Amino acid sequence: MAERRSGCPINLAVEVLGDRWSLVVVRDMMFGNRRHFRELLTGSQEGIASNILADRLHRLVAHGLVSRAPDPTHRQKVVYSLTEPAIQLVPVLAHLGAWGRRHLPVSRELAVRAELLERGGPELWDRFMDELREQHLGVSRPPGAGSVFAELRAAYEAELARE
Repeated sequence: MAERRSGCPINLAVEVLGDRWSLVVVRDMMFGNRRHFRELLTGSQEGIASNILADRLHRLVAHGLVSRAPDPTHRQKVVYSLTEPAIQLVPVLAHLGAWGRRHLPVSRELAVRAELLERGGPELWDRFMDELREQHLGVSRPPGAGSVFAELRAAYEAELARE
């Protein structure tokens, strides 16, 4: 790890997450359920280059935000998973999305999930984090818990169909 500029919590967080791509990779894993390199590479609307993606995944693993493991379904693939510190970024991403909706020229179909997260607030964020823990960490959710991921995807697809 590189030497830290200071012990300020904001500075330290920016040193880990403040480059152009790290939060986009986390976003794609979180909201797009992309777990393989190829999915992350081809699924990003922003067009991340393969060498940049490889570097960001390496950095996210080194900082403990993402883990990597052999894919049990394919000997040559690796599965990436969010770790607990990355899952706890849900409120941060919800706030970033809300700020972006208010102050930047967003597209409606890409802003609809941010709107739902903002409206749902901490209760929805907690449910979504529980769902991510189940998907990425194997921690069971309470029985009968609905899928926040499915709600977000349905809202996005409905907005696409409306266009």
